[in-house]
Amino acid sequence: MSEHQIRGRKVADRIRVIVAELLERRVKDPRLGFVTVTEVRVTGDLQHASVFYTVLGEESEREASAAALESAKGMIRSEVGRRLGLRLTPSIEFVPDALPDSAKHLEDVLREAAERDAQLAELAAKAEPAGEADPYRKPRDADEE
Repeated sequence: MSEHQIRGRKVADRIRVIVAELLERRVKDPRLGFVTVTEVRVTGDLQHASVFYTVLGEESEREASAAALESAKGMIRSEVGRRLGLRLTPSIEFVPDALPDSAKHLEDVLREAAERDAQLAELAAKAEPAGEADPYRKPRDADEE
């Protein structure tokens, strides 16, 4: 990793901590649900930060939280700029993290595969050979001829 990448990662980690703290203590929007900041990605020039988040709850709570985050974006950006002390404050974009949905889908698919495996194992245990019990050819004895 280059020094530039390390700096970008440190800035992203710092932004994640600042945004999480602001959401917990300073943002008083009633629409804001239980939001978790999962990751922050910063462009190489540190001009843009994508803040990935998840919201615990139903789709309506996710939408309300997204609206609350969008309305608090200006305050969050100014506070991030003040705390980071960079020459230019990065613009902030809030992106819903698809990881929980992907994980749930994956769990559903794995559960379905396990159920099918159990059904196949049950059928295999009851299965009997279609032909003779010993289908392989054996050398004949002289007595048989």
